[in-house]
Amino acid sequence: MFSLHVGATQVTVSDPTESNCTMDRAEPTKSDTAANNVRPLHGDRAQTGEEAQKAFRQPPYNAEVEQALLGAILRNNRAYEAAADLLRPMHFYVPEHQRLYEHIKKLIDKGQVASPATLSHIAQGDEILREAGGTAYLYELATNVVTVLNASDYAKTIHDLHLKRELIGLGEDIVNDAYDNQDMDFTADKQIEKTEQRLYDLATTGEVDRTVKSIDFAAKAALMMAEQAFSRDSHIVGVTTGLRDIDDRLGGLHKSDLLILAGRPAMGKTALATNIAYNAASAYKKIVTDDGREIEEGGVVLFFSLEMSAEQLAGRLISTCAGVPSDKIRRGDIQQEEFERVVVASQELGRLPLYIDDTPALSITGLRQRARRVKRQYGLHLVVVDYLQLLQGPPEKRMDNRVQEVSEITRGLKTLAKDLEIPVLALSQLSRQVENREDKRPQLSDLRESGSIEQDADVVSFVYRPEYYLEKETPEQRPNEAPDKFEERRLRHEQLLVEKRNVAEFIIAKQRHGPVGTVELFFNGELTLFDDLDRQHDGY
Repeated sequence: MFSLHVGATQVTVSDPTESNCTMDRAEPTKSDTAANNVRPLHGDRAQTGEEAQKAFRQPPYNAEVEQALLGAILRNNRAYEAAADLLRPMHFYVPEHQRLYEHIKKLIDKGQVASPATLSHIAQGDEILREAGGTAYLYELATNVVTVLNASDYAKTIHDLHLKRELIGLGEDIVNDAYDNQDMDFTADKQIEKTEQRLYDLATTGEVDRTVKSIDFAAKAALMMAEQAFSRDSHIVGVTTGLRDIDDRLGGLHKSDLLILAGRPAMGKTALATNIAYNAASAYKKIVTDDGREIEEGGVVLFFSLEMSAEQLAGRLISTCAGVPSDKIRRGDIQQEEFERVVVASQELGRLPLYIDDTPALSITGLRQRARRVKRQYGLHLVVVDYLQLLQGPPEKRMDNRVQEVSEITRGLKTLAKDLEIPVLALSQLSRQVENREDKRPQLSDLRESGSIEQDADVVSFVYRPEYYLEKETPEQRPNEAPDKFEERRLRHEQLLVEKRNVAEFIIAKQRHGPVGTVELFFNGELTLFDDLDRQHDGY
């Protein structure tokens, strides 16, 4: 015989191997049959009550710490300041503590005092708090507090335990999703991506799944952006491009925005994107306002270079910083003084929060995973992709239609910008039809494999260098054209060439949050340098 504990009930089961078991054994009763059908939950061994208690693991929480923090706040509302930035009601485990913290928060946010006396009528009207003891429970919390000095430590402990509970739930979801083979479209890659997204949300927001936001929350966030812009000398709220006139038009590169920078080959797309990445990383700093808030300028930049190697990209940046043409650096055709400038530029570049990923044929899924990883490790304020058409679509959605694939890529980039709350600057090629027009300035219709590029992008801009085409279009006398007319046209062309020397146009063709228009920039081809154009001084 052996005993099996099922809940609180002990069931006695006959062992068929015992010696008194005979062939002419009586027909088993109904109760015997039921007993014999009960099987141990753990292999061949019955689980004792003590073992079952050990096997059942309660989610991690600490009710005493929750009580200590709430009591500290009720005793002295200044303790709330230590918890306000870290904790929300959902971070508490005990339901009555969630409800009490919510009421405390509402009162203090209104500028009122939260104490057992001011919360007494609320506690009596709240069913959950009333069942916990109502007003008496509030006074008990406040009177049992030894000190309020540990409020910050209490808050950190509560938040940490909340994260652990969320991790447990996330782990269970991962296991269940992996076992569920019903949806064949939900591949392992998709599950990994979904898990990474939820882990990132947990690490950044303390939530596995994001919830809807109230208009009050959104309005306060918009006001904070305006305050940040006002408090900065540059008066821009987004990540700076380092180019004054572009920042004036765009207000910097804004969070959650997808920006497209397009152009024909040799127009300087990569050079401009590299300059912007360098300028943003160079400007990175943290500023503490008068009221104690921390504001970041510039940013940590991740540059996905799908066309050039990391060494080539770094070489361009060193050339720009040192003022030495990159082709001379590659050939070693430089003087000692120039070499010293290159060394200094290389050292300065190495100190910048600028990261390069030059993995070729990268998929949009892989790009998102790498960006999230950098965000977790170093923080991230700007992603640059050079260039969009070299990205691969999601592995599970590879398709023959390239337009649809590019649409999936742009949609993925926009999703990345929103998820990480950073601007994403993606370069794009233009179709050859530009070359067939007399006016070579790009238009929205020139976007190659456009698909949803224009639709998904918050800003679509083009880089255009009139000098490039003017140098190729040497005037020739037309049939039956008078010599004086030809000379007039030739002189006009030469004058235009002089005017457009080292001039590039940054054309804003679409901007969701502001005006469109053209910004003229200075361009130095030898140094692949874009800079502000100042016509008020001699030269450029």
